[in-house]
Amino acid sequence: MQAEQKTFRYPYTYSLELGRELPGFELAYTTYGTRNANDDNIVWVCHALTGNSNVTEWWDGLVGDGKYYDPAKYFIICVNVIGSAYGSTGPASINPKTQKPFYRDFPIITVRDVVGTLEILRQELQIKKINICIGGSLGGQQALEWAVEVPDLFDELILIASNALHSPWGVAFNESQRMAIEADPTFTDDNEEAGKMGMRAARSIALLSYRNYDTYNFTQARDNPDQIDDFRASSYQQYQGDKFVKRFNANAYWILSKIMDSHNVGRNRGGIVHALGMVKAKTLVLGIKSDLLFPLSEQQFLARHIPDAVFQEIDSLYGHDGFLIEYKQLTQVIKAWQQTNGQLQVAKIG
Repeated sequence: MQAEQKTFRYPYTYSLELGRELPGFELAYTTYGTRNANDDNIVWVCHALTGNSNVTEWWDGLVGDGKYYDPAKYFIICVNVIGSAYGSTGPASINPKTQKPFYRDFPIITVRDVVGTLEILRQELQIKKINICIGGSLGGQQALEWAVEVPDLFDELILIASNALHSPWGVAFNESQRMAIEADPTFTDDNEEAGKMGMRAARSIALLSYRNYDTYNFTQARDNPDQIDDFRASSYQQYQGDKFVKRFNANAYWILSKIMDSHNVGRNRGGIVHALGMVKAKTLVLGIKSDLLFPLSEQQFLARHIPDAVFQEIDSLYGHDGFLIEYKQLTQVIKAWQQTNGQLQVAKIG
């Protein structure tokens, strides 16, 4: 499989939903496979919070040679969102007006702003129709927003562990992480290392929302019943925080959490139910039984109000992170749904 990593440069002023603007932007994106002559094999993957455009790095059980979304059959594209730390315009990018990095001056952006940049790239690539758009978590929020904004664009829409409106519970988790970052006195520094230790603590908070009580009981159990310190759960949180600060930027993490908080497909569209009714794509909504961050009720709401949508629940020990782990179940459910042409309720898997 050959992956092509590219950069799209948009040189014009890009107006943002909240009133500010970007003096142009860049999007890092990766493609796999070859477009058919009639463009009927396009799969657009929207990544989650700290993902990148190289989808085979974080969804290799679903996308790749011999996998369900095989580049031998599909033309697969994934774009790194603006505000991120993986090649697209973000806080560490140079502001052409000052010739210095944006850092904390990077504007707050919304899911709708992100989708606007995807739509510009889509038009630049002269893609008139997308066969499948799929995303989990923040990726699902992007996919849904796009399907509402451009209803005739997608044939099929697959939303995994996502929602129509980011909940107060989700906002609270994100705010707690931002508070941890802001408590780091270096966060106000104008350099790449600013806020790293605060982000380390923020990642530890995030893990508690991505997993759950049973996950930790199984994977981080005490070494012995009489243990009083040096717990596996403690070292796991430390390890995950350390690993994350090596690959990400605190300003970008702060911005991305704000993007997720902004999600509301009903904003200025007559409400959420009306907006969901605008979706024309055949839609599969997947929820994870043990997900604490995006509970099943949110996916059931989507399926209830998106016309003819199918809801499917999968079981996983790993909570919200199940959408990144349960490849076999995801493949089984998606395959069954597609084989019935999106019309029939598939059997419960798990």
